[in-house]
Amino acid sequence: MTQAFARRTQTEIFRAGASGTAPRIPTRWPSLLAAAERAMSPEAWAYVHGSSGLESTADANAEAFARWRIVPRVLRDVSDRELGVTLFGHRYPTPLLASPVGVLELVDRDADLAIARAAASWGVPVILSNQASIPMERVAAEGGGGPRWFQLYWSSSDELVASLVARAEGIGVDALVVTLDTQLLGWRPRDLDQAYLPFIHGMGIAQYTSDPVFRRLVAERMAAAPAPGAPRPRVTPAALRTLIGMTRRYPGRFAANLRSGEPRVAVETFLDVFSRSDLNWEDLPALRSLTSLPIVLKGIQHPDDARRALDAGMDGLIVSNHAGRQLDGAIASLDALPGVVAAVDGRAPVLFDSGVRGGADVFRAMALGAAAVCVGRPWVYGMSIAGEGGAREALRNLIAEFDLTLALSGHRSVAELSSDALVRD
Repeated sequence: MTQAFARRTQTEIFRAGASGTAPRIPTRWPSLLAAAERAMSPEAWAYVHGSSGLESTADANAEAFARWRIVPRVLRDVSDRELGVTLFGHRYPTPLLASPVGVLELVDRDADLAIARAAASWGVPVILSNQASIPMERVAAEGGGGPRWFQLYWSSSDELVASLVARAEGIGVDALVVTLDTQLLGWRPRDLDQAYLPFIHGMGIAQYTSDPVFRRLVAERMAAAPAPGAPRPRVTPAALRTLIGMTRRYPGRFAANLRSGEPRVAVETFLDVFSRSDLNWEDLPALRSLTSLPIVLKGIQHPDDARRALDAGMDGLIVSNHAGRQLDGAIASLDALPGVVAAVDGRAPVLFDSGVRGGADVFRAMALGAAAVCVGRPWVYGMSIAGEGGAREALRNLIAEFDLTLALSGHRSVAELSSDALVRD
């Protein structure tokens, strides 16, 4: 992506304003947050915006960016700029990737398709979530034809892992992203205070209910005798609403699903197989044997883990703390980035995730050694306000501000960026 993207974007906004058309979503971060909160249900806002514990990790992510100040250079020709990056042999027009965000139906019924299409319009790779509300095959067919990666949560079922990886290969993804920091669900007070976990309502499990291995696990569970003394759910109006909701979301005919009870069993099966808390380094060769795709480990924070991942044959890393949603008190991702980059020492690309709010944040992460930057909440907030168009605008705004930051700091391409462009405040 070249030729003054920022200037074109600003000109389009101002010309539209002269005709009385304002942007779909606010460009100021506080205004975007406020508008998104108004647009979402309390349960959706708690799930999307909430972080773990005291939310100190989310705060630390933002504070870490504020500690790095950009040092602009002047009298440099920045009239023509190149924003593109190359990852695993693929050239992308910007350094952005759309992070995997689960249970997007909380925000928009067609959200998984919407972000795929919005990202495709800018050539931004979308990392399809393992916890999607629409199966990956449908997104591949209807999602705009842009570049795709796939996020894998390592299930306790090895057969299910193999099936998900094979399906991801089948839809032509460029890379496999393995999220490692959610072997247990973090302590998230906003969700706990709502007593609301969307998965229990049958949300965000479309990759599972569309999977032949998972459907077989459900069938086996239905055929097995109930465990002696197994608790039976209380019949309450809320329980009935939950049952009806999960039944409507489940593939197949509503009446048949309601009679069979399969949707409820599928939710129980999902809760049992979703994560694997005994996962360790010795398991990586098994995943490597399943695919020739580049494997990128997401959730790396320590230099020793970075070195060990590469020694195990992994192809790339994403420095991430799950945007503060998992471990309260964890190191800010930006603070972890330089140490991981130094440990990798050019052996593989190191991507960045967590806490990005604007284009200047993208610039900082790239200057500190990130090969590309993953963003999630900004486009989710945009989508909550204005659907696919809002997500598209959020990505556009990030690209435009990054392009402008690149130019105003005296740089013409991401390849020119280094820590010399920053000073620690």
